[in-house]
Amino acid sequence: MPEEEQPGKIHWDSGLWRVLRPILVGLTVLVMVIGICTTVWNKLYREYAAPVDPADQTEYAFEVTSGQSLNRVSANLEAADLIRSKTIFKYYCDFGGMGQKIQVGTYSLRKNMTMAEIADRLTAGDGNPLVRNITLIPGETIEEFAAKLVKNGTLENADHFLELCRSGREFKDYYYVEDVLKSGGAGKRKYALEGYLAPNTYEVYTDATEEAIIRKLLSQTEAVFPDDDLERAQELDMTMDQVLTLASMIEKEAKEADFSKVSAVFHNRLKADMKLESDVTVHYVTGIRRMVLTQEDLKTDSPYNTYLNKGLPLGPICNPSRKAIQAALYPDQLMVAEKYLFFCAKEPESGELYFSRTREEHERAVAAYRDLWQKYDQARGIGQ
Repeated sequence: MPEEEQPGKIHWDSGLWRVLRPILVGLTVLVMVIGICTTVWNKLYREYAAPVDPADQTEYAFEVTSGQSLNRVSANLEAADLIRSKTIFKYYCDFGGMGQKIQVGTYSLRKNMTMAEIADRLTAGDGNPLVRNITLIPGETIEEFAAKLVKNGTLENADHFLELCRSGREFKDYYYVEDVLKSGGAGKRKYALEGYLAPNTYEVYTDATEEAIIRKLLSQTEAVFPDDDLERAQELDMTMDQVLTLASMIEKEAKEADFSKVSAVFHNRLKADMKLESDVTVHYVTGIRRMVLTQEDLKTDSPYNTYLNKGLPLGPICNPSRKAIQAALYPDQLMVAEKYLFFCAKEPESGELYFSRTREEHERAVAAYRDLWQKYDQARGIGQ
């Protein structure tokens, strides 16, 4: 017979079992839970998230158009049999922060792609875009803008675009263009629409026509020249065209900090019945931005040449910014009162200007800075 157990004696194996038993039970339960979860996940993945056909490597065209919501894109993917569930795809993109990143374009997708691969492709924007951004920078001329449109592939060539801008006849349904065409001098302008293409960044269709692009920009002219500006122009006894013309000169002559000061000088010279003698009006005709104008430049026979003709040039010489328009309408009142009549550049690279009241003071400033202007021209390969 076995020895009678002594009271209070603890066997090491029974104590160990009490420790291990809950651990083993927990591990067993964990394995079962993992197994169940894995089974459920695999089932859900196969039914809702897996590639539609892992063996199909065919490329299918899929288009995302401008203005489509994530719901619409998801529904179209499901309808094209490229994903298994539009709902799961939508939630995946939403939780992944990709809902607002899907880009317009025509994409090549395959049925063996995972949902994640399709989402990555659509947000990467590597399809053939249906739209592109174009930017007209304040101070750019129509010719400069047209050349840029050709360079970035928006236009094959600039000829038709420039002809439309030159005549302006296709856009007379805009009241401000009609006013220009009725003014009598439109036929003598370099471009009837110069000054009326509002600087900004625009989204246009890749197959947009020249006319559609021009209309896109013209439609914003009223936004940068609202009714309040028209009322202010009337107070100054100026037309919208005259304000845009003056603004275009200001844009070309100065940095933004000096816009209102340059405007004051021009307003003062107009009141004094003086020629404006603005170099940038000559640059517009010759196409050469020379700091030191030659005698030949000064004698350029053109209604844009303000060294030969009194008053404003025939029309705008670039497409001015909103800031330049405001400066044309609201010149620096202190400089107007003190009758500043002249300005010239200081060191060319700085863009700073020197303002003078009298011709004698102006001529001293010109003499002081002229050598710097000549060196600047020579450095750019522009001789006398």
